[in-house]
Amino acid sequence: MTWRYCVQPQLSRRLHYSRHLFTCPLWPVRNYSQSTHPLLDPTEKLEEETLPWYSPEGFYPVRVGEVFQSRYQVVGKLGYGGYSTIWLCRDLCLDSQRSKYVTLKVLECNSPEAQREMSAYDHLNSLNVPDHAGAKLVRKALDSFQIASEKGTFGCLVHSPLGMSMHEFRTQLRAKVLPENLVKLTLMHLLLALNYLHMEAEIVHTDIQEKNIMIGIEDPSILSHFEEEEKSNPSPRKIADDREIYTSRKLRKTKQHGRPTLCDFGQARFGSDFYSGDIQPYIYRAPEVILRMPWNEKVDIWNVGLLTWDIFQQGHLFYGRDPNESPSDAHHLAEMVAILGLPPKDMMQNSEYATTFFDAQGNWKGAVDIPAISLEKLKGNLQGESQQLFLRFLRKTLRWNPDERQSARELLEDPWLRSS
Repeated sequence: MTWRYCVQPQLSRRLHYSRHLFTCPLWPVRNYSQSTHPLLDPTEKLEEETLPWYSPEGFYPVRVGEVFQSRYQVVGKLGYGGYSTIWLCRDLCLDSQRSKYVTLKVLECNSPEAQREMSAYDHLNSLNVPDHAGAKLVRKALDSFQIASEKGTFGCLVHSPLGMSMHEFRTQLRAKVLPENLVKLTLMHLLLALNYLHMEAEIVHTDIQEKNIMIGIEDPSILSHFEEEEKSNPSPRKIADDREIYTSRKLRKTKQHGRPTLCDFGQARFGSDFYSGDIQPYIYRAPEVILRMPWNEKVDIWNVGLLTWDIFQQGHLFYGRDPNESPSDAHHLAEMVAILGLPPKDMMQNSEYATTFFDAQGNWKGAVDIPAISLEKLKGNLQGESQQLFLRFLRKTLRWNPDERQSARELLEDPWLRSS
């Protein structure tokens, strides 16, 4: 296997589309059979229905063959997320300079995450920094529109298609971790993207994890193969009231992979120097977030350190769970003390919540025992100088005080990343 980076209408039932003037000559709409697909048990929850917060009113019932904006015809379902479903579409515009395929992300109705993501892409599209290398490594919205309903609106984003996520790529490897050279390549691209987001766009992503890093497509035949498979062997689906719920179809595996691209801005923040409130998946939360302190773009740097561990080692660095497997701030902070030592006293003095776990001198109160772990004990993939360089890189990202974490630009010069 090779890994190659290159920084290169149909009216709805009950709903109507907000539509812009569109005069491009079109390819003919294709017919997708609706009579040969396998039907699944309508009483069993499927895909997005399994989300704890799912409601039929919240997710628009996309159908294969449906055409949006008189331009984007749905080919098949690629997947779903916490507040969206994702579809491969044909771009019917004959004059389009794009690929004939696009990805359509249909967002949950009136979702705060959906509104945040739409706003983030509007902001990114308003910037004019074409020469910044990191701009090519952040997913762009090619188009956006809304579907209106009696309950509210469904935001829709159109993107260039991307392949599997970093998580899917890693877990299909026999070792379940990336080799060192691919770890470095991935981090170089991620840090370029973050340097662009932090310095030019002034965006904090807040949700950097493997599933939000997608790998570019170098072999476009996997898209046409996806379409032909959907036509000849339609995806199983279930019929529930006024909608069909489809199973997702994976893109065919390929040995050609493009650059990693940072995606998903549903949790992104911009427009301020500091923010407050809970962010990040629990095990990736930075200490200032756990301690209910103001935070800034350095939470993304903390995530880079934990992501590095995830893709290069077996398991997570922090788990933050009590013996009953429930999230626990005490256990999470105890793990941080074990790995990082005690936090700075002045940092603890700025957090009222910190007094639950630390005394006035910054010492651990003993809410739970400090585990007997360290980076050196946990580290297993490297030895000698390479191991020391790797651990120094991690310690530049995993610091109690966010001001002491290096920026994305500084990390790009790290000796371990630049070593061969």
